[in-house]
Amino acid sequence: MCRSKKSTSVVEPRNRKSMNPTRTLTSSSSNQSDVPITESRSYVYDTNKNWSKSSSISSRASLSSLKDTLPENPNIYHFSEISSATSNFSIQTLSSSSSSWRCSIRDRDVVVFRRKFRHQMDLPELRHRLTLICRSHHSSLVKLLGASIFGNYTFLVYDFVPGASLADCLRNRRNPSFTDLATWTSRMQIASDIAHGLDYIHNFSGSGFVHNHIKSSSILITEDDKDNFSAKICHFGTSDLCGEAVDVASEVPDRKLRRSGSRTVKFEGTRGYMAPEFQFTGVATQKTDVYAFGVVILELLSGDEVLKFEFDDDGGYRRVSVVETAKLAAEENGGLRKWVDKRLKDSFPVDVAERMIWVGLECVGDDPNERPDMGRVSIEVSKLYLESTKWAEKMGTNIDFSVSLAPR
Repeated sequence: MCRSKKSTSVVEPRNRKSMNPTRTLTSSSSNQSDVPITESRSYVYDTNKNWSKSSSISSRASLSSLKDTLPENPNIYHFSEISSATSNFSIQTLSSSSSSWRCSIRDRDVVVFRRKFRHQMDLPELRHRLTLICRSHHSSLVKLLGASIFGNYTFLVYDFVPGASLADCLRNRRNPSFTDLATWTSRMQIASDIAHGLDYIHNFSGSGFVHNHIKSSSILITEDDKDNFSAKICHFGTSDLCGEAVDVASEVPDRKLRRSGSRTVKFEGTRGYMAPEFQFTGVATQKTDVYAFGVVILELLSGDEVLKFEFDDDGGYRRVSVVETAKLAAEENGGLRKWVDKRLKDSFPVDVAERMIWVGLECVGDDPNERPDMGRVSIEVSKLYLESTKWAEKMGTNIDFSVSLAPR
């Protein structure tokens, strides 16, 4: 069981669904002066991804079909609600490195994240983005409930459920030899959840979104009453709603980067998860998300930190990345099996593990145009997960012996 509890949100449907060709949405209304979304209108989303006003819904629509066309509306919180719920932001933050508070708003247990605007946007654009993000439903995404704007800050409100980050579940700071994720199938379940969640963000959430915060500390691991783990991607919508998404295509020196199939985003990244082109241009695309996903997969399979420092032969230190060690292991005969986290005690299907590592290595390729689309990645990871479950059923759930007689 994951011991370190952090914030998360509950998301409903497990199955992904493509958007209906025509869907009527009604934005939330508010009469507060410092909240940017103040109108109540009806919008129609067509197949060309355009929004147009609609004064009414056809009276011929049945009640059942009408219900299907009404997604959950985003909440527009008055700043006084946020301030009151957090006792004027005096309650303890969830972590020392982030401005986040767990509290109760409108009788709901939530987590509030404060982010500073990096680029101001007009109100129609902000309204459009918030509506798209809040209507997204996927079991592998933390659910955004709404937002509040005050001054140069946006306050994002997410549901709260108990859980711990993938980084904390993989590496116990007090006992390095212990991990909550001690079975191969638990790690494959997490890999599958992350792949499907990121595929949904890229290809099914409505506007070619870029997440750009994919890392093990932003992946939430939850556990059900049967001790089964699942993963949820946190902070979906943060970059868009904080004004980080800007049109910088004209600033990208390499034309190839413009053909990534998504809006470009310019902001800071996290060391170890940044794609080579992102470090050069500061521009994030769906392909840089794929790179970060590949790093997370390699981190998940090896159990190692993304970046660490080791002693070299000269008595100094050298920086080692999980990407580098995986590439070196791939060049050695039988190296990939020895590279997998030793805390799994060799209890995993070697062929599946090697193919899974190659999925991660393909995602961290230097050329962004040669990295796979998340749709293809999620299909491949699903296949490997099913093979892993069949292997576990055949071998038994409590496996504590090597599946290979080769020396490690």
